[in-house]
Amino acid sequence: MTTQFDNVSVVKKANIYFDGKCVSHNIQFADGTKKSIGVIFPSSLTFNTGAPEIMELNAGKCRIRLKGETEWKNYEGGQSFNVPGNSSFDIETLETLDYVCHFG
Repeated sequence: MTTQFDNVSVVKKANIYFDGKCVSHNIQFADGTKKSIGVIFPSSLTFNTGAPEIMELNAGKCRIRLKGETEWKNYEGGQSFNVPGNSSFDIETLETLDYVCHFG
């Protein structure tokens, strides 16, 4: 797992969602690749996706349910999960979640 990103542009303005339960910043690499890095505080939320995403968890614990599925799956720091594009997922954050979202 990468511990830092070098040579990136960072958007100063924070993305604040769900009344502050999720806070992230967008970063862009020289090759045009985009990611967001942030935290999700303990809560139950639903996220919609445009592009496919890989959610890489640095720390914390959560459970997720992808759109169309009935079963919840548990994840924690050091793990990741994939979300299809033009979809959604429900997330229940059990401990503050530190994450990197890889788009595309």
